[in-house]
Amino acid sequence: MIAFVSGPVAALAPDAAVLEVGGVGMAVQCTPGTLAQLRVGRHAKLATSLVVREDSLTLYGFEDEDARQTFELLQTASGVGPRLAQAMLAVHSPDALRLAVATGDEKALTAVSGIGKKGAQKLLLELKDRLGEPLSSGAHLPGQSPGSPGGGGWRGQLHSALVGLGYATREADEAVTAVAPQAEAAAASGTEPPVPQLLRSALQTLNRAR
Repeated sequence: MIAFVSGPVAALAPDAAVLEVGGVGMAVQCTPGTLAQLRVGRHAKLATSLVVREDSLTLYGFEDEDARQTFELLQTASGVGPRLAQAMLAVHSPDALRLAVATGDEKALTAVSGIGKKGAQKLLLELKDRLGEPLSSGAHLPGQSPGSPGGGGWRGQLHSALVGLGYATREADEAVTAVAPQAEAAAASGTEPPVPQLLRSALQTLNRAR
């Protein structure tokens, strides 16, 4: 098992980073939140989980060990593969997921693309005794603060991810504004704006502008 990779960041993409480890470029699949913390040329260390398939070896990277362990625990639930587990961590922090499961928050899980109402109910049952209790008494879901439901946390995540990919602050501002209607439509339907999808839309907007 590859527990972590450490080295300078050689390249960044919308869903992955390449770290140079011993002269070898290691491609690591990451969430937008993790990618937003990386900068090309700077040293980084990511906790990792290697997923082995008959036709592929995929390395998933996380900002810390808690996220990696949560990623692997999520996959112990039936129907949850690495991509869905990563999507869950792209929308919710590990502690927010523990809070959602501990409180039976079905809506929090359906905010993740690919999880419907029945799937959320099933996951709440299966994960109840696996993820454990929230580590922080002040844990809250994305876009929320204690006593203040709702909000626009997607803007900060998206902006940071774009800047992390090398775009200027002005370009990131314009891209965030361009995809705002898409995010607001998701919020109006009662779901958390999907940051990975918004990032792809923002990148398409930036590419058309160039």
